[in-house]
Amino acid sequence: MTGLVAISRTELQTSLSSVPFPRADTLHGGMTPPFCNVALAVPLRTTFTYEVPLALRGTVQPGSRVLVPFRKRAMVGVVVELVENAPEGTKIREITRVLDFVPALTPKLIELAHWIAGYYLAPLGEVFRAMLPPVTELKSQRQILLTEAGREAAESLSGGELSHGLTSHEAAFLGKLKEQKGRVLLGPAAKLGVGASALQRLQRRGLVEIRERVEGRKRRTQRVIAWKGGDGAAEKLTEEKVEEKKEEKDNAETQSAQRKRGEERIRELLETERGPLPMPQLLRVGQVTRTFIERMLREGLLESWEEVIDPAEDPFDAGYSPPGHELNAEQESALKAIRARFELGEFGVQLLHGVTGSGKTEVYLRAVQETLARGKTALVLVPEIALTLWIGRQCRSWFGARFEGVAVLHSALSDVERAREWWRVRNGEARVVVGTRSAVFAPLENVGLIIVDEEQENSFKQEETPRYHGRDVAIVRAKMEGALALLGSATPSMETYHHARNGKYELLMLASRVADRSLASVEVVDLREDFQQTHQTSPISAALHAGIQECLANGTQALVLINRRGYSWSVLCRSCGASVQCVNCSISMTHHKQRNRLECHYCGSIQQIPKQCPKCQSKYVYFFGEGSEHLEERLRKEFPGARIARLDRDTARTKRQYQETLGAFAGGALDILVGTQMLAKGHDFQRVTLVGVVSADSSLSLPDFRAAERTFQLLTQVAGRAGRGELKGRVLIQTFYPEHYAIQDAVKQDYSAFFERELHFRRMMAYPPFTSLANVIVRDTSLEKTIRWSRQLSEYFSPHDGESVRILGPATAPLARLKKEHRFQFLLKSPKRSVLTKLLSGAIAYCDAKEIPDTAVLVDMDPLSLL
Repeated sequence: MTGLVAISRTELQTSLSSVPFPRADTLHGGMTPPFCNVALAVPLRTTFTYEVPLALRGTVQPGSRVLVPFRKRAMVGVVVELVENAPEGTKIREITRVLDFVPALTPKLIELAHWIAGYYLAPLGEVFRAMLPPVTELKSQRQILLTEAGREAAESLSGGELSHGLTSHEAAFLGKLKEQKGRVLLGPAAKLGVGASALQRLQRRGLVEIRERVEGRKRRTQRVIAWKGGDGAAEKLTEEKVEEKKEEKDNAETQSAQRKRGEERIRELLETERGPLPMPQLLRVGQVTRTFIERMLREGLLESWEEVIDPAEDPFDAGYSPPGHELNAEQESALKAIRARFELGEFGVQLLHGVTGSGKTEVYLRAVQETLARGKTALVLVPEIALTLWIGRQCRSWFGARFEGVAVLHSALSDVERAREWWRVRNGEARVVVGTRSAVFAPLENVGLIIVDEEQENSFKQEETPRYHGRDVAIVRAKMEGALALLGSATPSMETYHHARNGKYELLMLASRVADRSLASVEVVDLREDFQQTHQTSPISAALHAGIQECLANGTQALVLINRRGYSWSVLCRSCGASVQCVNCSISMTHHKQRNRLECHYCGSIQQIPKQCPKCQSKYVYFFGEGSEHLEERLRKEFPGARIARLDRDTARTKRQYQETLGAFAGGALDILVGTQMLAKGHDFQRVTLVGVVSADSSLSLPDFRAAERTFQLLTQVAGRAGRGELKGRVLIQTFYPEHYAIQDAVKQDYSAFFERELHFRRMMAYPPFTSLANVIVRDTSLEKTIRWSRQLSEYFSPHDGESVRILGPATAPLARLKKEHRFQFLLKSPKRSVLTKLLSGAIAYCDAKEIPDTAVLVDMDPLSLL
């Protein structure tokens, strides 16, 4: 369940029975407005007015979640504002309950929600639903805490004189709260002689705080071990122990040497190769006993802490390398610029543009450390769930084993875990939040830094309403908070780098890898020449075959990327040329050999493999194109002795399966790993010396102006997986179109050259970053209705087509039919985003007037895909 939902009566009795409310006679009903506007998670761009019952006045505040009747059901909504009057001629219903004594959303988040609703043209209630934690059964305790100012006030009142504008009842309550060690539960607070209105006055004056501690199921923890640097531990290993053991007998010297090797191996694992590891993983990878680790802990070589087991984690380590602890000159320069921005104490955006393996994560962690030292909070956004646990663990390792202020937020957590972590943040118990896209709404206060790692990734764009971009929302939130937004990438998006070049963002460069390691050498394999030499149509060229053979001979590892799932792209008829289409979508079905069926990767429908053409009944059915499943099979045939695994959405349907495969590869249990683009970023495998890219140019044929940019980014990112350790790396890119500038620049790993070429085409065709873009889709299961509504919307758009706005369409969308819905498309371009927003707002109002359903018109501002 999400934050704003319809819930049953049974669920309400279970989850809300413990919510205490003040008596009406303590409120007198005079000061609080009697009505409030509530946003509900419905596809309507309006709020709804409800009356606040006398017994609830004083507890309802903007940002509070409330239970309200809506039509014939109960729904949870968010109070947007309190109002004195209700709309005339409307039947006003009452709020049923208040779910939060402390408002769930801060004023800054409410302001951010209004911006998102206006910019992305989304219903406000849908925005709040994306912001809020799950509504789930939680045990909670509301506590009243005495602040420092309250303690001073209580001490000054000990002489019997009233100050701070306090009444005698309020003064007496502060004194009693001080006697209770500054903490009392909200329920028993009534026994101390304070009502809800008086409590709110004390809270507004900063004399008390109200916190809601949320408890879920008992959390499972694990012991995490880290190398304890900075205390001469390394010297202790290399000098003291060697000298001490020189005096021992021969047999003791042998044991000492073995122990020394074991300690060195543990140090390499925890300081250089992997970073902090849970005890079971460390024992398995380090091949030592628990007694051995306990001895190192006692001697101060290691440190440990208890860490909550994240559902996204599995028993295997994903193989990510931790940052080092010594900055090179470029990292020092970047961190100096970040400190300078902190000293200014105002909003700014910086782009940390660093090649793969340049140590961006090291700079991130130093920046977080600087933020915490200034008494502020930090938010770190990453593109994948797999990275959240690793970054969170690095924070605990950096900021001390007892540092409890790190919260992790992502969709793989259970509802109870997500709600509990969310409330930890809301109550100020966590000062650092690490998470994926939705963590941008974490209820942190006093934010000083927001980091967006791999800012160019498509995963930061929400594909459902509200269709926000996490990177852009992060920048807006940083502006509202007066914080620094730090964007990082080896291949920044065109828009971000354009802003950096123009001075809108500050550009920080990391042009070389850490420890002066060289970038992997990249070579292009022209498949046209390969075919002329071999007269075969294998997905594995002769050069790639030889490279893999060399890896196996040297005992190193290879990654092979093919950005297509399944066994074959489609099923064709050799007689009539027709392909087998999905019944719900205008797309060819993909052949999956192991499952012995055809699948649609858009709607999930399944068909049996036809024995004859559905159109002409010919028996000449042909499987066209190769996918990751086909490539894995071919590799097993050509390298029968190799240990091979595949990683894509078919083999890694759960997070555990995903991490198990990566962990096996990182641990050396696999020789070759083949998969889709999920292999291309974030991973740091030390023994990978060869990366092969099959069908590198397949994405260039997509009808999307970002096709070249995505191809360049993918190739550059995957090239960065090779040669990250001491061994040199090599990358082989197979293509039928080696002349394309995206491939040529990826070979050179020259981002600036690609940017200049691509910018030229974007300027000529009036695409971002030179214009703002909006994609409007009209859709319905009825083709007749879709055409009629498209024509009506075209009547609205046509008079506005000119210099300020360029309108293309209506035209059939590239995916003309998707999930049984017919789709027509408008593409709107404008140099000014405000003009575009105004026009689209008018279009939505026009659709309402024409009675075109809200769900029939999809507006995507700043789209990343035009399919």
